[in-house]
Amino acid sequence: MNLDKKKAVVDSLHEKLAKSAIVISTDYKGLDVAAVTKLRAELTKVGVEFHVAKNTLLRRASEETDAALITDSFKGPTAIAISFDDPVAPAKILSKFVEENEKMQIKAAVMEGKTLDVNGLKALSELPSREVLLSQVLSAMNAVPTGMVRVLAEVPRQMVNVLSAIKDQKEAA
Repeated sequence: MNLDKKKAVVDSLHEKLAKSAIVISTDYKGLDVAAVTKLRAELTKVGVEFHVAKNTLLRRASEETDAALITDSFKGPTAIAISFDDPVAPAKILSKFVEENEKMQIKAAVMEGKTLDVNGLKALSELPSREVLLSQVLSAMNAVPTGMVRVLAEVPRQMVNVLSAIKDQKEAA
């Protein structure tokens, strides 16, 4: 690869790393082309990019980005998964893929300026999807006003019950 192509690769990766929500560094040594293609297809479905690049180019591209925190993991055969929106989706896909293909390993990840080890990434992968989390928040937000309306509606109902009981008591006497 000549110098111009290397600069183009570094610039492209730098731009993507700067915009990323999460970057996951993996070791793909021992995987065949079919397995990598399958993984790449699964990641692409959820809007995640999977790049294989030389470690020196990855180090240069990660300068002045959050990915610079995991440059020490850029050793040996390295591929990175970059997600721009949902950090949970690539974590789920890669964790599942690693369980099925023991040759692949997750090295490190960085999300919003914080590094994640393999255990942290596994915990992230066990979270519900973004849509499920949003629906849970929405239902929690909706529960408060609904409960308040029930409580406020109960006050006049109880008052009517008390007045009705007083009326029945006076009629009986």
